[in-house]
Amino acid sequence: MRLGRIPWINCYPVYGAIDRGLVSVPAELVSGTASELNDLLATGALQVSAVSAVEHARNAAAYHLLPDLAITCDGPVHSVALFAKRPLKNLTGCTVLLSASSRTSVLLLELLCRHRWGITPQFATARAEAPDLASLRALPHEAVLVIGDAALHLSTQSAYPVRVDLGEEWKAWTGLPFVFAVWASRRDAPPGAVRAIHERLLDSRAWGLAHLDELAAAAADNTGVAETVCRAYLGDLDYALSYRHLAGLTDFFRRLAQDGLVPDGSLSFISAA
Repeated sequence: MRLGRIPWINCYPVYGAIDRGLVSVPAELVSGTASELNDLLATGALQVSAVSAVEHARNAAAYHLLPDLAITCDGPVHSVALFAKRPLKNLTGCTVLLSASSRTSVLLLELLCRHRWGITPQFATARAEAPDLASLRALPHEAVLVIGDAALHLSTQSAYPVRVDLGEEWKAWTGLPFVFAVWASRRDAPPGAVRAIHERLLDSRAWGLAHLDELAAAAADNTGVAETVCRAYLGDLDYALSYRHLAGLTDFFRRLAQDGLVPDGSLSFISAA
């Protein structure tokens, strides 16, 4: 069994105890960006993985969701933001660079542009991980969507006078939480093995949520993001998948389906036994 993980700060609470040997997981860990893990799960190279929420919407027939486990926000998310050189209303016809690392954030931005802000930028994909931020300046653009640790880094700089938090915009638009990532298993994966991995992930999350100070200190050491920023960031994220989170997720999927961006589908979970 292979288990995918995103090596960003937002996954520290789920994998921290596993990394420290406090919780054992019966699987080989494979790290990658959300987009990379999406593709690896789709091809069968992974059996269980954290994936972009929209990956489940696109391939619902192939996956089961792992219950009560996700990366969500109910307001500002801090790590998914549009950084712009001009006000939003002036971005129609302008080039907006999109992070190649997450499909969910890209589609959320498209929905917000079309239905909330009423603008029609020209989109182009670019690498926007933390090591790529300096090279972005050489690309012609008026705004850029940046996610993950890179967004936390860019928020401390002054290159873009306008910063729009997509989690905050979704909450203002819908009144609902937003689900950025979920954990999913392939339907052809052995159910017992999947349940064992799921139990260990929940155990590791329980430890992580009780040790956010320690995880924030480790995140600061590993990324260079200030420890206070890491702690506030982790404290604002939610790692549950409650009925209210599911309401936000299904509303997102409904809006995507209405625009023809994903097929209509239903959520399917692994069984408890």
